[in-house]
Amino acid sequence: MENDVIIDLNHIIKKFYIGKPNELEILHGIDLQVRRGEFVSIVGASGSGKSTLMNVIGILDRPTEGSYFLEGVDICKANDKEVSKIRNQKIGFVFQTYNLVARTSALKNVELPMMYAGVPKRERTKRAKELLKLVGMEERMNHTPDELSGGQKQRVAIARALGNHPAIILADEPTGALDSKTGRMIMDLFHKLNRENGITIVLITHSNELAEETQRIVTLKDGEIIGERKGEAYAV
Repeated sequence: MENDVIIDLNHIIKKFYIGKPNELEILHGIDLQVRRGEFVSIVGASGSGKSTLMNVIGILDRPTEGSYFLEGVDICKANDKEVSKIRNQKIGFVFQTYNLVARTSALKNVELPMMYAGVPKRERTKRAKELLKLVGMEERMNHTPDELSGGQKQRVAIARALGNHPAIILADEPTGALDSKTGRMIMDLFHKLNRENGITIVLITHSNELAEETQRIVTLKDGEIIGERKGEAYAV
């Protein structure tokens, strides 16, 4: 595994309602570096700033102050078009609510990010089928989300996240809506992708049990990082 830093956040401040009486600062100077191939979890109670930090890392939102380099690219200086391209090609998103397109087959859902990236139809269909096989969903590729269980939807969502060969997967409470057995299956899949494919994974979770499985646990409280440590599975 290479030791280069892939996510580099320096003194990230995020404010909302700037200049108004109800101005709110959510992130208070976050410094966080994630190395290529790491499996990192970010934990904290509701209201700790996890989702805001996730949105900054995923370039769904821009920091108010500070610097953010993703694979050496200065995100704060990139224009909207460049940001959209980076987000589409470098980051795969997995959400608690799956965010699949209704009345659209699993196969077409997985193809979507590749379509936006301009991948030719034959190539993206081939890759989508390979990815559905990777997550054990090849036999359900023609099923729509309403015909799938929660765990099956999440596996389709993971396949979709992998479409453009992302350097990073950002997973926001990916097991939150699942029972423990199905959640275990999803975590095993993340471990496999990290171990065998070298994909960097950042897991946002309120579950300390899941966090202990990751290489590094970053604890967030009231918009600040208050501690970092190795997960128990990696503490030896």
